[in-house]
Amino acid sequence: MSDHPPVRTGREPSLLQASLPLLALFILLPLAVYLYGDNSSYGANQISLLLASGIAALVGLRNGMRWDDIQDAFISGISIATTAILILLAVGALIGTWILSGAVPTMIQYGLAILHPSFFYPAVCLVCAVVALTIGSSWTVAGTLGVALIGVAQGLGLDVAITAGAIISGAYFGDKMSPLSDTTNLAPAAAGGELFAHVRHMTWTTLPSLAIALVGFAFLSVGAVAGDAAVGFGNLSAELDKQFNLGPHLLIPLVVVFALAIKRFPAFPTIFIGALLGAVFAVVFQPELVVALAGNDDLARPMALLSGAWTALFDGYKGESGNAAVDDLLNRGGMASMLNTVWLIICAMSFGAVMDKVGLLERLIRSVLKMARSTGSLIVATLITAFGTNVLAADQYLAIVLPGRIYKSEYEKRGLAPENLSRALEDAGTITSPLIPWNTCGAYMAATLGVATLDYLPYALFNLVNPVIAGILAYVGFKILKTKPQVAIQHRAGPSHD
Repeated sequence: MSDHPPVRTGREPSLLQASLPLLALFILLPLAVYLYGDNSSYGANQISLLLASGIAALVGLRNGMRWDDIQDAFISGISIATTAILILLAVGALIGTWILSGAVPTMIQYGLAILHPSFFYPAVCLVCAVVALTIGSSWTVAGTLGVALIGVAQGLGLDVAITAGAIISGAYFGDKMSPLSDTTNLAPAAAGGELFAHVRHMTWTTLPSLAIALVGFAFLSVGAVAGDAAVGFGNLSAELDKQFNLGPHLLIPLVVVFALAIKRFPAFPTIFIGALLGAVFAVVFQPELVVALAGNDDLARPMALLSGAWTALFDGYKGESGNAAVDDLLNRGGMASMLNTVWLIICAMSFGAVMDKVGLLERLIRSVLKMARSTGSLIVATLITAFGTNVLAADQYLAIVLPGRIYKSEYEKRGLAPENLSRALEDAGTITSPLIPWNTCGAYMAATLGVATLDYLPYALFNLVNPVIAGILAYVGFKILKTKPQVAIQHRAGPSHD
């Protein structure tokens, strides 16, 4: 990937022009939350992002850009999110078939038997951390174990927002530190470093952050007991036994998905294979539930089984157990449940793409760079830029690549090893992405776990602490790797011949 910003036509935007779409977003998004509350992500935020995109496009037109070029940027931005959208749809299908097959109810039942309220939150964080470290995917962890752990929390009457924060904390620790993770490979590539040197250098900010998060979750677990919310479930384990044919064999789809992830099989086919396998297990082990989901008494049994499994893929699980609390817990999933999130992602990526194409993102970043005089301030500027790119471009990959592209030469000039840059990119670019409602990661986590981003945000302790630890170590100067400054390297030989 080139170290230089993309070529564009038109005049260089001013700082005021670059700030206008950002100002519009800072006004419109809080206004949407004020007017619509938790429902702001069901249309109001999308309109806010499109209006801000329009302002950015007007700036580009004012500076001499052609509309066709700006329109191409919208198309390019949306295409970047295609993989994320496909994964999101596949996860919706997986949730539907895994509930219908009994895989999720089985995980909930085992979780109720093993996990106790007094250590639930730190245990959730650790389990998700270990699994994500093994498979290298926070999204897969959230879409499989995360869904079940939310169900366990509801069954125990514990806070689902704290549970979601613990799931995300553990999942992003493992994702960040796993050599199998795409972001862990992308960051050193963007900074010009080496993968395992990057992972080793991250331990100085990441392990203390996880330790602090675990202490925080342990504190939140002190005195935790089954709450009133559990009363509505009755004996949840018995309710699940009554509705499903449960057993450890139903966890085979989970094992298959994790095995494919460890083998670095692409995420979309991995998750969709898991969804299809869940549909097969549903037909084999929960045939009466599958026929009931088909909802058509005129169909022959083979066709009813096909229809029910098919319905779970696109419309999720819908059951009537006679227990409203249990039905609220299990009636979810399907690709259709993710369509609003897809809408949000498309609008957010359009905004980020036009900001990048018109040169507004680069202009904002270079203004930040001018203020970074010391090593500590340069690294903190990188952290702020990565977080800001997550906000503006709505995608963690852009939050790694764009700052990496712009800051790389400055780190070289100052004699700073690329591991400093790659670590900063992950400490803010990877870690803060699930904290922003319209970011692809924030939208995914909210849709998958069923907890609004702003609800779990205060409890995503690892994600909140990690950038702070990184900034402190940068200013203290602890574990900052040095190289020879680029300006000090003199070529004493004659001119090179290319």
